[in-house]
Amino acid sequence: MTPLDKPIRRELAIGDDLYTLTISPEGLKLVPKGKRKGLELAWTDLVSGDAALASALQASLQR
Repeated sequence: MTPLDKPIRRELAIGDDLYTLTISPEGLKLVPKGKRKGLELAWTDLVSGDAALASALQASLQR
């Protein structure tokens, strides 16, 4: 298995919108293409089951 030691970026189409998905050793980041801010999810939150809580908190802070 290849270790994840640096970020991997991929373009993703969701509906008619384009996003950039970055998978890094720290976690995932999904950002609308051409923007800097988006949704971030740490691996520790995903594994511990706090993913829903973390994403809800982050969404409330971005409003």
